[in-house]
Amino acid sequence: QVQLVESGGGSVQAGGSLRLSCAASGYTSSIYYMAWFRQTPGKEREGVAFINARSKNTYYADSVKGRFTISQDGTKNTLYLQVNSLKPEDTAMYYCAVRFNPFYGSWASLREADFRYWGQGTQVTVSS
Repeated sequence: QVQLVESGGGSVQAGGSLRLSCAASGYTSSIYYMAWFRQTPGKEREGVAFINARSKNTYYADSVKGRFTISQDGTKNTLYLQVNSLKPEDTAMYYCAVRFNPFYGSWASLREADFRYWGQGTQVTVSS
């Protein structure tokens, strides 16, 4: 079975940085897309950063552009999210996700339902 294990979350002050990791295993199909989502209690899970696993093209939510960077290693087994200049509003549970099918819509239309496999989440807390 596909397994995604996340790590790297923590508690930091505003302006700080973290590097989130997501190790993927148990799959045989080619990964098309990998992504990071975040969610706070009572709110919908929102897409933060996306990467085309083959072309390495990326897309970011407006709220994190210029501060977050999504990447993956050469074997595509590990996904990363470098989060810099953190703000209190970035506080959330961060989840990684994987899609094994192509997507023909726009980057902005990718949403939670488009990803079948998810990690357990890693908490990021940013204090003022």
